[in-house]
Amino acid sequence: MDIRYVISVIGNFLVIVALIFYGLRLFADYHARGRWAKNVTGLLAGIGMIVLAAALIITPQNTEVLRRIALTKASVVFLGISSGLLLAAIAAFGMITYAKPLRLWHERKIERNLKGDLPKIP
Repeated sequence: MDIRYVISVIGNFLVIVALIFYGLRLFADYHARGRWAKNVTGLLAGIGMIVLAAALIITPQNTEVLRRIALTKASVVFLGISSGLLLAAIAAFGMITYAKPLRLWHERKIERNLKGDLPKIP
């Protein structure tokens, strides 16, 4: 094994571990504020809709329609639309993910500043 390979594997591992711990810390803070419940319900509802769509699409009549569509070049158009929507979703997720830690950091800063303004009662 090359020493550069070993160093890159160890470096990548350390970065991944650091990101996991930071993400868990943010999740713990998010969970403590009670906002996670609506996200979990939305996630489960989304998974349920995907399973429902899969169940509806595998009927014999629908598979025949899909086979006819597959014989045309419409699949290329659908692939382009799908790729565009996926890229938009990735960009939106990136913006939300980038903004959330900044928002949590800002909220913590505001809390620290407010605690300094409160009178100290013995």
